[in-house]
Amino acid sequence: MLLIGIGAITLLAGGAGAGVYLTGGVTGNQPAEDPRRPKLVERSDEPAETPAAGEEGKLVLKEGTVSVKNDRVPVDPKKYEVTYIGLEQSFTANLADGAGFVQLGLSLSTYYDSKVVQNIERQGVPIRSAVLMILSQQDAAVLSTPQGKQLLQRDLTDAINQVLRDKEGFGGIDNVYFSNLVIQ
Repeated sequence: MLLIGIGAITLLAGGAGAGVYLTGGVTGNQPAEDPRRPKLVERSDEPAETPAAGEEGKLVLKEGTVSVKNDRVPVDPKKYEVTYIGLEQSFTANLADGAGFVQLGLSLSTYYDSKVVQNIERQGVPIRSAVLMILSQQDAAVLSTPQGKQLLQRDLTDAINQVLRDKEGFGGIDNVYFSNLVIQ
């Protein structure tokens, strides 16, 4: 009986020790932060930097300072700096009902730092493909209404974020904006 009691205590102590070790120890140390993960850019009163001579049109980005667990954390637009990224090429696709086509230009917004912009540039081809797939599913009658356009914005935002999550492990796109939109 004594051996069974000692064995049970040893097993319980070993399990408790393993649990403490796996959860970061007694001090609760968190695992090291991934330096490649985008961070939120806090809003400041400083004016945005302007590009140097010879770099016209080049976007100058601030570095983020606020870490988040994932890109689904709600962001307060009054607290964080927004960056707009214009996609250079426009998109043209046939509509689902076969009665016409849609052509649009897009800009994306993010509250995260330059890492999200780099991810967008690196994943340009799958993002473009996802946008074209969403566009080809649209109906002209629905798309011609304000609600249809808002639904398209949400669908495009979700699709682009999904591509970024699949390929880079982090989305970070807050919204999609139309820089031009033609439905024929």
